[in-house]
Amino acid sequence: MRPRLPRRRRIYLMRHGSVDYFLPDGTPVPPDTVPLNATGRNQADAAGALFGQAGVRFDRVWASGLLRTVETAERVLSASAQRVPIDIDEALQEIRPGRLADIPRDRVHEAFLNAFQGSTDESARFLGGESVGEMLDRILPAFQAVLADASWEQCLLVLHGAVNRGLLSYALAGRRCFLGRLEQAPACINILDVGDDDLVVRAINLAPTQWLHADERLTTMEKLLAQYLRLDAAVMDAGAQRA
Repeated sequence: MRPRLPRRRRIYLMRHGSVDYFLPDGTPVPPDTVPLNATGRNQADAAGALFGQAGVRFDRVWASGLLRTVETAERVLSASAQRVPIDIDEALQEIRPGRLADIPRDRVHEAFLNAFQGSTDESARFLGGESVGEMLDRILPAFQAVLADASWEQCLLVLHGAVNRGLLSYALAGRRCFLGRLEQAPACINILDVGDDDLVVRAINLAPTQWLHADERLTTMEKLLAQYLRLDAAVMDAGAQRA
């Protein structure tokens, strides 16, 4: 009798495209409302074109409901010539930051980066806001509901950097954990195959506009920290000049 080979469905897990979290004058943009920038729109279109060229068709599409994920999903579907309703699950929204203004200057580096170092303690908070554990409490049940949904053979999830790290960590380890060093480039694609009792991680951080990450050495959070510090310094200089 021949052994029964596993039958697996497929999840394409994306991060949203590039956005600008700060205005030119240094003012933070509310993360719930930030849209894709021109680069992010091009990245989403490139991902959609790739899906179209490969003949990938989605039965279901989920986004977190934040504008940057919905806009990315819409552009991916348009560029791949697909008409699929986008389901919204707000439980899959990004880890929630605190107020940058409330972070002491000597704690800024820690606040930006500590939640994304190695196997992260669940008590670590993102920019003084939500903890890693609190994020996992809401995203893992939502992800398990997607896995239990029998209505799809191939689906697309367009989510966020920290959320994707949490889901990929769960898939890789087979348990709840958070591997903060799993980098997620804007509009990157991760591929997971879903069996009856397992998850196979087939690819991580595929970025259609920069396959080899040839020009990348900094993480997303390191770039955001550098941008914030430059803008903060510029604001301080301007204030000193006015004084």
